[in-house]
Amino acid sequence: MDNLKIMKEMTLIEHLEELRKSTIRVFVIISVSFFACYLLGDSISDFLLHPLRQALSGKVHGKVVYLGLLDKVLSQFQVAFWSSLLLSSPLWFREIWKFIRPGLYDREVKVVRPFLLVSFILFCLGVLFGYYIVFPFTFETLLTFGVGQIEATIGLKEYLVLASKVLVFLGFVFQLPNVLLILGFMGLVSKQSLRSMRRYIYVFFAVLSALLTPPDVITMLGLWVPLVALFEVGIVLVAIIVDPFQRRAVQPH
Repeated sequence: MDNLKIMKEMTLIEHLEELRKSTIRVFVIISVSFFACYLLGDSISDFLLHPLRQALSGKVHGKVVYLGLLDKVLSQFQVAFWSSLLLSSPLWFREIWKFIRPGLYDREVKVVRPFLLVSFILFCLGVLFGYYIVFPFTFETLLTFGVGQIEATIGLKEYLVLASKVLVFLGFVFQLPNVLLILGFMGLVSKQSLRSMRRYIYVFFAVLSALLTPPDVITMLGLWVPLVALFEVGIVLVAIIVDPFQRRAVQPH
């Protein structure tokens, strides 16, 4: 029996009951993950602090300090929260997928499933890109910018919260090729339309990068260049995957 038919046979009360069960399972998954990440908070914080400590051991010397009595506790709570969302994402995303799947046709399930896998891979690539490329480059640039012979003092809580949010943000930014593919399959964009919008997209990325980064050109380019590269990758994927699929769909059988 088709998934959609099963979904239609469910009553509103049954839908709400399934939603309640899915919500509870997601809450339990995130809660258990949060508790585990909190217990491992020292290790996770050390992992996040490593790129900054490397930068502070170079040309510019400095130290990481906490300024308030509760800073270490609050920072560990926030790091545990963001880390739990990241590390448990395959589990809670699976629960969301199990709730949505009965409402799709079997052919739609086959189309959507690859995008879910690609989305998770791109998210992980965004996090790795931020940690191993953006962090070292940005810290080195910012710490050596301007007047020299000054020791840097970095607030622990502010840095850990900022680093966690940046990694999550870059994970979502790396979804751009996947988003363009989805829009392409929906018929909203094509390789021609994306190429015609290229100059305007580049300007939009420049404005966005200027708003999201510190006021220096090098750091802004550190975000603008990946955005442009991801957009170009999306155009290539639309050209080699979506356009041939759309042409086959309109051809008479």
